[in-house]
This record gives sequence, C-alpha cells and structure tokens, in this order.
Amino acid sequence: MKILLTGGTGYIGSHTAVELIERGYDIEILDNLFNSKITVLDDIEKITGVKPVFHKADLLDIPAMDEIFRNGGFDLVIHFAGLKAVGESVEKPLKYYENNVGGTINLLKCMKKYGVDRIIFSSSATVYGDQGVAELTEEMQTGVGITNPYGETKHVIEEILKDVAEADEKFEATILRYFNPVGAHKSGLIGEDPNDIPNNLMPIIMKVSTGEIKELSVYGNDYDTPDGTGMRDYIHVVDLAKGHVAAIEKMKPGISIYNLGTGKATSVLEMVTAFEKASGTKLPYKVVGRRAGDLAKIFANPKKAREELEWVTELTIEDAMNDTINYLKCFAEKK
Repeated sequence: MKILLTGGTGYIGSHTAVELIERGYDIEILDNLFNSKITVLDDIEKITGVKPVFHKADLLDIPAMDEIFRNGGFDLVIHFAGLKAVGESVEKPLKYYENNVGGTINLLKCMKKYGVDRIIFSSSATVYGDQGVAELTEEMQTGVGITNPYGETKHVIEEILKDVAEADEKFEATILRYFNPVGAHKSGLIGEDPNDIPNNLMPIIMKVSTGEIKELSVYGNDYDTPDGTGMRDYIHVVDLAKGHVAAIEKMKPGISIYNLGTGKATSVLEMVTAFEKASGTKLPYKVVGRRAGDLAKIFANPKKAREELEWVTELTIEDAMNDTINYLKCFAEKK
C-alpha cells in the first residue's frame, strides 16, 4: 500500500511516518515546511533506514498538488497538514479557514480526480467544544461551544468528509480526534520542535527548561480539580502514531470516528512535577489568570478505539517526560 502523508514532517506526522515504514508501508511525504524542518527526513532515515520521497508543496498550490497525484499512485492519504496555533487563529481567522478548510478541499478534489478514495484525517478534541462534562465520547454532538477558529476548521472539515462519504459510497474516511500529544521517539531523533511560538504545554515546558522562555505561565489554579489547575488527557506521540496504523488496518466504507487518548486526565502541575522528577531540575512557573474558554477537565473515553481498532495506549506520562528529555539532549548535541 502506498500512502501520502500531508504535513508528514511535522510532530505527529514524522512519528507516524516511522511507525508506517517499520510496518512495511510505502510512504511519501508532502509538506510546505511552514512549521517543520527538512532535516526530519534525515532523522526518519536514521531510525528506519528509509528516507521517504518528499514533496515540498502547499495544499493551496493546485498545479503542484495535481502533479503529485498524477504521478503518485496513492492508495490512501493521511491528512496531518494544517495551521494549529489557537491564539493565532483568533487573530487571523481567514488565514486558518483558507489554509485548513481550503487546503482540505483541494486535497479531496485531487483525490477524487485520481481515484484515491481513502483518507485518515487528523482531527482534534476541540471539536467537542464545552459539553459540560469531562469525559468525551464519539457519540456526542460536536461543533457547539467551540471557542476558536482553529477548532472550527477541524469541525468544518469533519462535516465535509461526512458529506463526501454520503455522496460517494466507495469513499472511506477515518476521523481521529487527538487529545494532547506529548513525548518524543525513544531514539531522541524526532520530537516536538515548532518553528513558531509554542502554544501547547509541553513545548513551553521544554523551552523553559532550556532557558529560551523565562518561566511557565500556569493559567489559573482555582479550578475544581485536586490541585486547582486544569487537567487534560496527555497521550504519548508514539501511541498516537500507532493509532494511525491500527486505523489503516480497520478502514471501511463511510465515516469512522475515534478518540485517541488515554482515558485519564493529568493536571498542569502534575505535568510540571513529572518533568522535574525526570530531569532532576526545578521548573520555574507562575500562576496567572485563567484563559477565556479553558475548561477545568477534559479526557477521552477511548473505548471505541479499543474495541474496534484493537488499539490501546502503552506509554505513560513518565515515559513521555524521559523521551522528551532524551530528545532535548540529542537536539542540543546537533547544534
């Protein structure tokens, strides 16, 4: 099977590329390198012994996309590509709708033109909005109470995929709703290294630990949680990558939707403590006011993925912290 990974040099895409290669899949990567680095291809080769074919292209570049698909012979697309900075999406909503939604429409048009009718979409738990409960299941209504354009783009793309599947009985789409990926590959060669200002907790912790950021801002310590800080479902990126392999093996016509999470929540301060324990150093932080739209506690119910995909998480927060520190050491040695 030949698979095209859009956004395949990014954090989740690169780890998924490794898992696919190690299972014998033939992959090619498409990325515009807006928020990733070309050197990731060399790191993938060091881990797997295979350097994937790479296309530097943008999903908004229709002629380039057409050429890639005309010569590709792809059986499946895994669609990671997209802008993902929540704060920026609030400031520049048109940029996010054009890139994420417009780029996906271009991708789907190319797929249809060249007879590729299978796609796995990298979605997000943000599509659930505020459900009023902490545990989230795939059966819940989505698109209500989403607080930012980034999350809205994920929801809109999910709806587009559902409509395409309704119109084409051969179309197979699996939507994977990620919770909070953390960690790095055990080799230390690939991990999270965003080009832009990080928005998520772990890359900020990483930059605080290296001195690039003075201190971590903890947004609120008065939530109804054991230590007062917000709680999220943090999943090791390698477990997340393996979820894509499991999804490929169970694809079927129509729409399939799965949460990829651990089924438990960890607080911000618990994450800080885990990093300090793994690194042996204190992590400076300050408590500031809550962010608008933040919820006290969110975690996945992963039962459906466990039963239908036969997929379960195997790695812990401690594994994620140790692998992150190993990645930081390898990253420092490269400089």
